[in-house]
Amino acid sequence: MDSWGRFLLLFLCILPALVECRVRHYKLNVVKKNYTRLCSSKSIVTINGKFPGPTLYAREDDTLLIRVNNHVNVNVTIHWHGVRQLRTGWADGPAYITQCPIPPRQSYLYNFTLTGQRGTLWYHAHVNWLRSTVHGAIVILPKRGVPYPFPKPDDELVVVLGEWWKSDTEAVINEAMKSGLAPNVSDAHTINGLPGTLPNCSSQEVYNLAVEKGKTYLLRLVNAGLNEELFFKIAGHTLTVVEVDATYVKPFKIDTVIIAPGQTTNVLLNADQKSGKYLVAVSPFMDAPVAVDNLTATATVHYTGINAANTPTILTNPPPKNATKVSDKFTDSLRSLNSQKYPANVPLKIDHSLFFTIGLGVNPCPSCKAANGSRVVGSVNNVTFVMPTTALLQAHYFNISGVFTTDFPANSPHVFNYTGPGPANLQTTNGTRLYRLPFNSTVQLVLQDTGIIAPESHPIHLHGFNFFVVGRGVGNYDPKNDPKKFNLVDPVERNTIGLPSGGWTAIRFRADNPGVWFMHCHFEVHTSWGLKMAFLVDNGKGPNQSVIPPPKDLPKC
Repeated sequence: MDSWGRFLLLFLCILPALVECRVRHYKLNVVKKNYTRLCSSKSIVTINGKFPGPTLYAREDDTLLIRVNNHVNVNVTIHWHGVRQLRTGWADGPAYITQCPIPPRQSYLYNFTLTGQRGTLWYHAHVNWLRSTVHGAIVILPKRGVPYPFPKPDDELVVVLGEWWKSDTEAVINEAMKSGLAPNVSDAHTINGLPGTLPNCSSQEVYNLAVEKGKTYLLRLVNAGLNEELFFKIAGHTLTVVEVDATYVKPFKIDTVIIAPGQTTNVLLNADQKSGKYLVAVSPFMDAPVAVDNLTATATVHYTGINAANTPTILTNPPPKNATKVSDKFTDSLRSLNSQKYPANVPLKIDHSLFFTIGLGVNPCPSCKAANGSRVVGSVNNVTFVMPTTALLQAHYFNISGVFTTDFPANSPHVFNYTGPGPANLQTTNGTRLYRLPFNSTVQLVLQDTGIIAPESHPIHLHGFNFFVVGRGVGNYDPKNDPKKFNLVDPVERNTIGLPSGGWTAIRFRADNPGVWFMHCHFEVHTSWGLKMAFLVDNGKGPNQSVIPPPKDLPKC
């Protein structure tokens, strides 16, 4: 190509309105920056100095080339949460699962395509507790000329929910791992990085959503918090839910949304009330005897044209933290569109029927003085996952032996009253054990919460796949009667599912993505404790059904 041709191509790419450049380049610099919240300052790890990080924009089927430069003195990886990563596991991001971390002063180019996906996803650090401040939204617009399957909004806003600690979060989890006890909870929740008005502190840290009367806004909600499911509510307004985890749903109206860590939800907000200021309330949901940060984060929906200083804010009460009915009302309303254009391809014939118990245990820890010589651990099927020092995908691809085994149990090794007080022996086994799936096989996985220590909800995230949520219930799963009630017509499709406290959830997916795919609780404390496992999906036939070779700059362990 001559210089004029190169100039013309560059010119067209600079003006995306004229032509769609299907390859999008981003540069993310991991840097430290001082932030003041709750009347105290600290240095945090950020993307490009921003908290939350910048929103990445792309279109369905675009390829993203994202250069991540590590300018801090700790290891970093970035996970593109919910991106299918078809055959591109090297770009998935969880440390020691699909890649070794990016060391200080080094960089890595993440290269992946957004195949058949549109909606809101997000990205976050996937090593230790860095994602408390290293995160941001990913907005995937439909292909040009393809409308949303709901009324076109007048504008769109990204709303990232999070948690804020006055302490350094790495110190919080390190202290907990050393003591064997649960870590401290956060000091506040945040809405786009701001906690809202707090007693005895700043009234300036409030996020304002400016809206114009009569217009409709698409709010793209992300829960980037570490450890808490959150209610989201706007005084005086109902919300229309149109999408979760970047899949469209049958629209429904509701006043309170529940969103677990890792999940995204798109809602339409009609600015159809009397002009004024309306409170936005973000508060925790926890229906188990577990400590949470009970502070409500606040923002305002602010109609343009009003005198803000003289206008009182119309208030709303957040639901009580144990409002299971409010949570269930939202969850039970979710249905796939299942239209001709957006079908729900639920697997009907199942090759692998799996039953995984999800919960906690107690293992000996002589150095854990504070916990009397024991520590709390997390487990799946009584296996507490041990992180390897070589990335699992690397070990699989290059046939490196001794890194993992493929003998993860298909069913709970101990049968007991799962939602009762639990067995006398609370010990788990340790191991780096994977469950192997042939390419294109179909899976039904029943996730069963256990009451060991305490029944608790668990937002379970599966990398590399979307899955259909075909059933859920309270108590112990009944393999004879519960499947009769499964929704195999229009179940919601997700990448992260909230397992109900003292209950079960059944999901189905097709193993059509070769590689090693992490599955873990998105409560970061539980992941740290070992509540995680991985699936190894074999290659199919030929290069189009095989993991691509690793990139040259893949970080080394």
